[in-house]
Amino acid sequence: MAKKTIMLVCSAGMSTSLLVTKMQKAAEAQGVDADIFAVSASEADSSLEQKDVNVLLLGPQVRFMKGDFEKRLAPKGIPLEVINMSDYGMMNGEKVLQQALTLIEK
Repeated sequence: MAKKTIMLVCSAGMSTSLLVTKMQKAAEAQGVDADIFAVSASEADSSLEQKDVNVLLLGPQVRFMKGDFEKRLAPKGIPLEVINMSDYGMMNGEKVLQQALTLIEK
């Protein structure tokens, strides 16, 4: 299975870094080869240019940016979704990883 590149976007990139760590642990436990990273909304464009992103997940605090990201990602065919607020609040890396993998497989 090819390596999955999962990008998380939040307002500052800080709160999401803990979620990234939990997602990486869940990926290792499931044998999923994944590059999971978080960036602030202002860094998103440069990260999209530098990496071959398979899926982009928005933190609940930046859900208002979804329409803007959809316009930017549509030509690249990158799926996008807002992270479930309760999964984000609970820092449930396993559920958020599953959300990302489901989007990639669509």
